Amino acid sequence: MQRDDAFLRAWRDTATRALDPEDDDRGRPPLQFRTLWISDLHLGTPGCQARALLDFLKHTECETLFLVGDIIDGWQLKRHWYWPQAHNDVIQKLLRKARKGTRVIFIPGNHDEFARKYLHHNFGGIDVADEWIHETADGRKLWIIHGDLFDGVIQCAKWLAYVGDSLYEFTLKLNRHLNSLRARMGLPYWSLSKYLKGKVKRAVSYVGDFENAVAREASKRGAQGVVCGHIHHAEMRDIDGILYCNDGDWVESLTALAEHADGTLEIIDWAKHMPVPSKAAPQREAVAA
Repeated sequence: MQRDDAFLRAWRDTATRALDPEDDDRGRPPLQFRTLWISDLHLGTPGCQARALLDFLKHTECETLFLVGDIIDGWQLKRHWYWPQAHNDVIQKLLRKARKGTRVIFIPGNHDEFARKYLHHNFGGIDVADEWIHETADGRKLWIIHGDLFDGVIQCAKWLAYVGDSLYEFTLKLNRHLNSLRARMGLPYWSLSKYLKGKVKRAVSYVGDFENAVAREASKRGAQGVVCGHIHHAEMRDIDGILYCNDGDWVESLTALAEHADGTLEIIDWAKHMPVPSKAAPQREAVAA
């Protein structure tokens, strides 16, 4: 039995289990939004910032929540099974939101491409779709897609993508050690990977090519904008009359895209909303059985 299928069954079965009681955190009332987009959580990898993600999910509320791909990292889970309790808690929180009335829509990416076998199905109140058209409160149509279809490496040389993924995991491991040290010193989170991307010209060129390709396709589809993920680079800008939005990721930048009640969009940098860590040594995450 493939682990992909086993995990999807676990996702579905979780909906029937008793959920944990709501967290008592009266000191920080949740921020209210019409719509939220998050992607590239990479649950199932040590790089996933699950505790920050849980903090975000606990302290935000919305009518519709889009999970824009790479929610579960099937690539890494095939190599090595890693599933700490905090990752279980994220799934539980997403299911709880769906049960309490939030519309949750999951658009698979390349790392959780196994879920594309289940398009138009519902798991615990979460709808699975290949793409989506979302209309904002002010009437704009946004095309929602993960974005891997516009990555030439993924489409033409997948083996190279796997190599790049391994190198990226090494960078994230270094990033975790660095931020563990920063936490002991009482310093806020800082992304080494994001810093390196900004310094490497080839990475900047890759991001620009990706953004332009996605915006062109959105224009062909008659949309006024596009929301995607995939490249772990949060951005919102106009490209030839198309509003390009990338909601970022939860391994490096800890960002989301939000729509307010009036249709206004903004990138949320959740690292700025989290309490500065104390100088105590961070606890190791328990691994779920």
